[in-house]
Amino acid sequence: MTREVFKTLFDANFDALRNYLYYRSGDKDLATDIAQECFLRLWEKQPKGDPDKLKGLLFKIGHDLFISKFRHAKVVENFALRTNGEYHSSSPHEEMQYKELESKYLSVLKAMPEKLRVVFLMSRTEELKNREISERLGISIKTVEKRMTKALGILKEALVY
Repeated sequence: MTREVFKTLFDANFDALRNYLYYRSGDKDLATDIAQECFLRLWEKQPKGDPDKLKGLLFKIGHDLFISKFRHAKVVENFALRTNGEYHSSSPHEEMQYKELESKYLSVLKAMPEKLRVVFLMSRTEELKNREISERLGISIKTVEKRMTKALGILKEALVY
C-alpha cells in the first residue's frame, strides 16, 4: 500500500470510523484513539487488494479493538447523545420538564441493546440512510430496518407519558 493510497483511505474513512466507535463507547477521546490505532494496524499489515474493500477491514479492526479495550478496562461506558444546541425554555417548569425528558431519553438509550443503539444513532445523528448503515456494519438492509423499528419502539414506550 502506498502512502497516497493510505492517505486517501484515511481521509475518506476516519470520521465515519471514529463516529462508529463513539456510538459504541460513548467516549470521543477513546473513539479517536481507537480509530487512529486502526489505521496504524492497517499500515503495519500492508494488506493487498482493492483499497475500496479495506473499509470493511477497518471497521472490523475497530470493532475488535473496542471489544479488547472494553474487556481490558472493565469500565461501564456512558452512552450519551449530546445535543448540539442548547434548549431555551420560557419558564423554570418547562426547563425542568425538558431536563427530565432528556435524562429519561439518555437512560433509555444507555439501556438499549448495543446493536439497536448503534443503528439508531447512525441514523439520527449522522443522518445515514439504511443502505449506508448496512454497508458500514456489514448487515442486511432488512436487519437495519428491524433494529431501527425495535429502537424506536423502545424509545416510544419509555418516553410516552
